[in-house]
Amino acid sequence: MDVICVWSYLGYNRLAGAVSRYREEGGEVTISFRPYQLAPDLPSRGEPVLDVLRKRFGEGAVAETDRTVEIAAEEGVELRYDRAVAANTFEAHRLIALASRQGLGEPMAERLFRAHFEDGVNVAAPDALSELATEIGVTGASVPADEVRADLDEVKRSGVTGVPVFRFDGGRTLAGFQSTETLLDTLRESG
Repeated sequence: MDVICVWSYLGYNRLAGAVSRYREEGGEVTISFRPYQLAPDLPSRGEPVLDVLRKRFGEGAVAETDRTVEIAAEEGVELRYDRAVAANTFEAHRLIALASRQGLGEPMAERLFRAHFEDGVNVAAPDALSELATEIGVTGASVPADEVRADLDEVKRSGVTGVPVFRFDGGRTLAGFQSTETLLDTLRESG
């Protein structure tokens, strides 16, 4: 997943719903977040998402955001493309890795998605990441950059070319925006 990818956000939202239901049924789930960067060339200083979409993909990509806003609203998720800042997500992935080591990966990932898509936070800015970490309760030194780079490289070598991708115990992999029911059924089958 990547925290600036709308489909990763919506996919994670559905996964979280499926995981919640599965846990209510007595199932146990551990989510491991694997980093992926949609645009590793984006600078850390960030710039408005709509400007980046327009420059890279044209007006059609900007128009497509209206459709994703509608889909997100049906999911109970607010997307604020007028606020969102496109920035390099490497440091955000390091924060998710640190949070995961502390058992806080799920709330940290969700908060980073919300920070980017709703709050207009630059998820590459060190001060912003520090504030978000504090909000979730993540403490300590960052995960070494080399570890996250190695994980990014491993994800690429595994053949992932887009996100979201969901891998389950037993080897089943689902790519793309899946329904909550499909994710829940796959959790049940994998459990």
